[in-house]
Amino acid sequence: MKIKKLALKNFMAFEKTEINWSDNINIICGENSTGKTTLLKVMYSLIKPLSNVGKDNLTKEMEEQILVKKIQGVFRPDELKIGRLVSRKQGSNRTDFSVELEKKQKISVGFGNRQENHADVSIERDEKTKKYDVIYIPTKEMISTVEHFVSLYDEYHIDFEEMYYDLAKLLDRPLSKGPNTTEQNQVLSNLEDIMKGQIVQKNKKFYFKIKGAGEFEMGLVSEGYRKLATIIYLIASGSLDKNALFFWDEPETNMNPKMIRPIVQVMVALAQMGVQIFVSTHDY
Repeated sequence: MKIKKLALKNFMAFEKTEINWSDNINIICGENSTGKTTLLKVMYSLIKPLSNVGKDNLTKEMEEQILVKKIQGVFRPDELKIGRLVSRKQGSNRTDFSVELEKKQKISVGFGNRQENHADVSIERDEKTKKYDVIYIPTKEMISTVEHFVSLYDEYHIDFEEMYYDLAKLLDRPLSKGPNTTEQNQVLSNLEDIMKGQIVQKNKKFYFKIKGAGEFEMGLVSEGYRKLATIIYLIASGSLDKNALFFWDEPETNMNPKMIRPIVQVMVALAQMGVQIFVSTHDY
């Protein structure tokens, strides 16, 4: 699955914007409060809910419900009123935004600034589209807190955007059966060479295993390594494969500058594997 185009009108900081995307690596670079993360989150909100749901399984009402719920969970406006995401001005106003996908597929959403939990939704999908994973790595790492996060999020109101919950569920997956592809093994090899060790999961806890030194709890490892460990496990578990869409919000946050070049090399390898990548950053 590939995202071809994003269009925004009166959505938060964007008055009117249309962006055509590359099938490979897309870099969104800018200062604070320019809307970098907004672009990632709005695409994720539209794509993620439908990634593993067959077209025939949804009514019009269900389509609206799952998209509105995802927008609420990802952006978390006050009292979950989606109308608060409309660009602010006096009087009434309305936002319309959409993503165009390959094979002329399109997902469109629109609502007014007084709406709370209803939206106008239009979905054009190819019935033959294969299921795919949509992965969002936020600025804060999650791999050191997976053990109880999903159950807590299910049972309590936790003030975390839903991308953290989605990522925790992906990290909760067991390793996939069968061998990895050649492309996956190449990326895994590159990452393990960078980290000089391997990632091990035991009873929903993750450890960093260094030859000759033993296993270290993930909470004792630097945050930069935790982010790389996250990618390693997502590849090994089969979530991050050639059909995946990958959003990475400010990968340089809490990262040793020496790690930046290896990270870029990993992104290139993922893109060569077939992953479409969207990265927000302060520094190209």
